[in-house]
Amino acid sequence: MIPKLTRYGARIAALVVLAIGALIAVNAVTDDPAKVDADHPGQAAAEQQAEAEEAYEEARGHHADYIAATAGADVTVKAAAVLEYAEDKANGLDDAQEDADEAAAANTNPTSVDVPSDCGEYSGNKATGCALTLEAGYGLDQFACLERLWDKESHWNELAENSIGAYGIPQSYPGSKMAAFGDDWETNPVTQILWGLDYIERRYDAPCDAWNQSEAEGFY
Repeated sequence: MIPKLTRYGARIAALVVLAIGALIAVNAVTDDPAKVDADHPGQAAAEQQAEAEEAYEEARGHHADYIAATAGADVTVKAAAVLEYAEDKANGLDDAQEDADEAAAANTNPTSVDVPSDCGEYSGNKATGCALTLEAGYGLDQFACLERLWDKESHWNELAENSIGAYGIPQSYPGSKMAAFGDDWETNPVTQILWGLDYIERRYDAPCDAWNQSEAEGFY
């Protein structure tokens, strides 16, 4: 995950580079920061000067058009070029965070769903399971089978784990298989139920077929 550097971090980066622009202005005559510091030793501590010079060189190195844009130019042009770099960097950090937020949102699910009146007799994870079963195109008769199946497997407990490592409401083995439906698979019943319904559809076609398998063989 990209660290949370969005607007605050981006603006700090921009301010740092703007400070470099100020350094360029101070050094406009000599273009030699070290000489200015030597002439005015009280202006900055030696380590601060070194850090500023390092940041200055980094800005030059990362701004592709810097040298061409400022060759032989006065301090105003140089400062404008560094400001452009600061703005580009700030915008880039914002864009990177937006991409990270979108990726995170795509890899998680809501922890609850709207439960239709048809599922009114259920509560908790069973109500969620009933709603998602109907949404998947199955009827209440199929959910009745699913209710019995996952009562047997996990008692509809999203944290259930057996001795061999099967995990969650559908007892996925290993539990990490459910990550295909969300990074929050360890704790989110919605993610687990969505994975379980998909597994049942692919392997058995419908919940009642999975229940019949479990009754006959002890597993599904």
